[in-house]
Amino acid sequence: MCRKKSVSRASSPSSTAKPTMTFPEGDLGAPENAWLKKFDLEKFTEEIAQLGKTLEKNQGPADVAHLNKIVMWSNLCALVGILTMGFGVSLIPIVALSTWTFSRWTMIAHHTCHGGYDKIHPNKGRWNRFKFAVGTFWNRLADWFDWMMPEAWNIEHNNRHHYCLSELDDPDLVENNLKAIRELEINLFAKYVIVFINMMTWKWAYYAPNTYKELKLAGMRKRGEKIPDHIDPTDALTIRCLLSGSSYFYSLWEFVSVVAGPYLLIHFFLMPLPLLAVETYLGVAKYSMYTSAVQNLFLAEIFTNIHAFVAIVTNHAGDDMYRFRRGCKPYSGSFYLRQVLASVDFDYGTDFIDFLHGWLNYQVEHHLWPSLSMLSYQRAAPLVKEICKRHGVPYVQENVFWRVHKTCEIMVGTTSMRWFPLKYEEEFLKIDKKLDDIKKGRVKA
Repeated sequence: MCRKKSVSRASSPSSTAKPTMTFPEGDLGAPENAWLKKFDLEKFTEEIAQLGKTLEKNQGPADVAHLNKIVMWSNLCALVGILTMGFGVSLIPIVALSTWTFSRWTMIAHHTCHGGYDKIHPNKGRWNRFKFAVGTFWNRLADWFDWMMPEAWNIEHNNRHHYCLSELDDPDLVENNLKAIRELEINLFAKYVIVFINMMTWKWAYYAPNTYKELKLAGMRKRGEKIPDHIDPTDALTIRCLLSGSSYFYSLWEFVSVVAGPYLLIHFFLMPLPLLAVETYLGVAKYSMYTSAVQNLFLAEIFTNIHAFVAIVTNHAGDDMYRFRRGCKPYSGSFYLRQVLASVDFDYGTDFIDFLHGWLNYQVEHHLWPSLSMLSYQRAAPLVKEICKRHGVPYVQENVFWRVHKTCEIMVGTTSMRWFPLKYEEEFLKIDKKLDDIKKGRVKA
């Protein structure tokens, strides 16, 4: 949104851009693509689809109890952070407050907003994708209060990201969003400094404004409004665009008053206000506890930005991750394959390890079936890994800090993502159509 559209983009079923850019064809002869010669998309699709049905069927009270446990852990972090944040700046309140913010988003809101508990949670009035954190400001405040507007995040993440994964229309495509840094003609160290600054600020500087842009775009599409030719909807809209006045979709004032301002005011300045009364009761210096709390909250914000960057931004970036040209039908063979080829799993296996990763260490499984519970992903991971191994599909699982390294390489431009071979992309889309025609009775098997 900060720059004029210089070239138009390749078309896809989900694309809003113009169809003239040519993408690389991909290297058919590369060793990392050798598995495609023997790969059976139909059998792979059948096994993955069946496993998804089994996992959903087996969800129930245990999954709800598991969610309640994670909510309790998150609330304990909040309790520790709030009770200690007025007693000087220290690591305990910073880590506790940071983890509270992190867990409320990545685990509780994330899986609830995807519909992971729609069918199994007894409280349908709250733990439902169409109720949780949306509809009223109170719901946002009580369920998931963060820089992002929940309705905007639901559009950007649940719809655009999940169903356009690693296409140009994926709003979270790191290689595209960081192309300005990748192409910047400065020394490498300076690029890494820029990346680190982004790491500490990305939720409010990039994610909140860009998710709100996607909400605005969705409204325009729904109303049938034309996007001007000079606007590229795949470009990220950041705080820099708003400050420069170059945003087409909304103003800086709208962003502050509707999206980020309420969180900034309430979380960082109003929430610690009761400490003024505590100061009087304890007879300590006026504003001392309040000031400590505000400082701890702002330091926790930096910490949670870094924590979230490590666990989230690294999910789909690296020189071993694939990119695609055209869109595909949700839950088709191409869809299932792309979720594996463009996603990374980290270390997993216990609730404690998974909590530290924000349950984002099951990214492959989550992208295959976005609307399952957290507990289902623990059950699914070894089974998906085994299916992929049997079919020769690359299933990437690495330590999260190694993935940070690989993501930063993409950001600064020292490496690039792989392009999935065009021949197989087109072939698999034809297979998808054939299977869909059979399923709907348009042709015989």
